[in-house]
Amino acid sequence: MAYTALYRKFRPDHFEDVKGQDHIVTTLKNQIKAERVGHAYLFCGTRGTGKTTIAKIFAKAVNCEHPVDGSPCGECDSCRAIASGASMNVIEIDAASNNGVDNIREIVDEVSYSPTQGRYKVYIIDEVHMLSIGAFNALLKTLEEPPGYVIFILATTEVHKIPVTILSRCQRYDFKRISIDTITDRLRELMQTENVEVEERALKYLAKMADGSMRDALSLLDQCIAFHFGQKLTYDKVLDVLGAVDTVVFSRLLRMILDRNVTGCIMLLEEIIMQGRELGQFVMDFTWYLRNLLLAKTSDDIEDVIDMSSDNLRNLKEEAGLVEPPVIMRYIRNFSELSDRIRYATQKRIVLEMALIKLCKPAMETNQDALLDRIRELELKLENGVVVAGQSAVSAGQTPDGGAYAPGRKERPQLPKAIPEEVQQLVQRWNSVAGNAAQPMKQYLREAKLTLGGDNKLMLVFPDGLASDYFTKQAGNKELLERMLSDAIGKSVEVTIQAMQDDRRFEDTYVDLESMINMEIEEEE
Repeated sequence: MAYTALYRKFRPDHFEDVKGQDHIVTTLKNQIKAERVGHAYLFCGTRGTGKTTIAKIFAKAVNCEHPVDGSPCGECDSCRAIASGASMNVIEIDAASNNGVDNIREIVDEVSYSPTQGRYKVYIIDEVHMLSIGAFNALLKTLEEPPGYVIFILATTEVHKIPVTILSRCQRYDFKRISIDTITDRLRELMQTENVEVEERALKYLAKMADGSMRDALSLLDQCIAFHFGQKLTYDKVLDVLGAVDTVVFSRLLRMILDRNVTGCIMLLEEIIMQGRELGQFVMDFTWYLRNLLLAKTSDDIEDVIDMSSDNLRNLKEEAGLVEPPVIMRYIRNFSELSDRIRYATQKRIVLEMALIKLCKPAMETNQDALLDRIRELELKLENGVVVAGQSAVSAGQTPDGGAYAPGRKERPQLPKAIPEEVQQLVQRWNSVAGNAAQPMKQYLREAKLTLGGDNKLMLVFPDGLASDYFTKQAGNKELLERMLSDAIGKSVEVTIQAMQDDRRFEDTYVDLESMINMEIEEEE
């Protein structure tokens, strides 16, 4: 006898066997018991959540000769005929391959014939969003006013593609993704029926991999059982079959990224590839690991949210202390984008290697997340006493004048010994120079703080927002400012623009040239 796949062998025959869709099952059973059955239903939701299964059970229930609490008995002639596919009252149509106007017109013509057995003719149109516009229009009138013995059940995974005119004529039921616990319980129950020994941890991992789809979970389980036929199915064996990676590897990879260890990341990736792991699956699993890490970092009660053992949860909390939430969110964004790119990439390994190098070397990127990561790295070095280029070297534990640092005290950067002449001239005449600018530059220059940047250039520090964006993100404004300043003093001037975060004070970070240079400011009327 030919083997039957698990998802087909254990497809529910009664409403009570359906898992994870209680809100829909209860409503449909009540309609059948109260004889308030509608003429058109729309079942929408992700794959493998029970749309077609519930449609078939509903078709049996409305035609059942002896329904039990709104559910089909499964014993009468009508139930047996529908279950075997021999009934003329239940017509299943795949809209993906029958999406033309002529296909729908055949249905419209058949609707006029009453059922030969039972009370209702039920049309189940799967993947209905694949119908053409002409086909939808052909179905419209019949869907609105069908004969009393006809029921339409439309099933789709992409409800947004269905015209509003169709939606308004149907009772809509949204199928939820099935929870990990519900899928795990169902798999455990079926494995007991099949007398197959499976490790609990393996079932939970399969349930997580199914992403809310009971059919996907059963298909993955079927694949793993076939590969290790006659053996106990363990967590490690499931990882081998699916090409997945254990969480210990994710922990190693995270620590290497935080240590900026590019060589270590590439070598670890080489190990994963040599073990035959699937790189697309690895990217998705690492993204999920980072999500758990973020939850552990930002929430106190994560036991109800993260499904893992107490030992793994303890390790996760320990690793969460190594990295800040903004950094984790940057990693998640990068790997989420990577999961889409790697799916269609011809050189998956190279794409993944580039992503890991970018995480280890934020200086290679220019987006805001990478810049913030670089700033955090710089601040950490300063707190640890590492001398950064652009600052005067100071011996550890002493102030520049030989005094000792107070514990926890943050020293302000010192003024360079010599300030270029052109910078002094601009600082002394700043109000008059800024007052000659056109709006809105004039207003923004009024908000600027003056200090020295690299190579003794004049640095303008603006509040983070419109003022800094005006000079850094709008082409030509910075060059216009430099020309204006050069014309004012008759010498070439280069300007550096810097944005100041709201939570930091200018005086704690930069030297205020206006207060350090003895000058007389001309106030413009």
